[in-house]
Amino acid sequence: MLKTVKGHFKDGHIELYEKPRVKESDIIITFLNSEETGEVALQARGITKEDAQDLKNRLRSFEEDWNAEGMGLYDRI
Repeated sequence: MLKTVKGHFKDGHIELYEKPRVKESDIIITFLNSEETGEVALQARGITKEDAQDLKNRLRSFEEDWNAEGMGLYDRI
């Protein structure tokens, strides 16, 4: 049986967001975005540049809250 568990990689450490119910298993780790560029492949996700810009403009009013101290925790969810 295959099980997918989301997590976060930082400074050489992996933090899983939930505890898998297995005692031992081989794993494969796939990095979802490029650490070098920080870019997200919009087209691969069916999002046009125009759609992304429109969404960014509509969500701009939340920017101050998103950047508030302690909110980085939610980036890993």
